[in-house]
Amino acid sequence: MKILLLGSGGREHALAWKMSQSTQCTGLFIAPGNAGTAQYGTNVNIAGTDFETMKQFCIDNKIELLVVGPEDPLVHGVYDFLRKTRRCSIFL
Repeated sequence: MKILLLGSGGREHALAWKMSQSTQCTGLFIAPGNAGTAQYGTNVNIAGTDFETMKQFCIDNKIELLVVGPEDPLVHGVYDFLRKTRRCSIFL
C-alpha cells in the first residue's frame, strides 16, 4: 500500500517511523515532512492545504491511503475535497 502522510512535526515523525515498519507499506511519502521523516519515506514539497497538488500527487503516485497528522488541513476541508475524488482512503 502506498501512503501519503500529511505533516512535518513530531507526531508525523512517529507515524512515519511506525508505518515504515509495516509489511503492507510499499511506499511512504510525507508532505512536507522534515529531516527526521526522510529516513522513513520520501518527503514531498506539498503544503497541507494545497489540495489540488495533493490530489494530483495521489493520482500520479497511486496513493491508496492518506493519513492526516495536523489539524490545519482538516480545518480547511481536505477530507471533503479528497473524498469527492474517490482516489484513496483517508485516515484522520
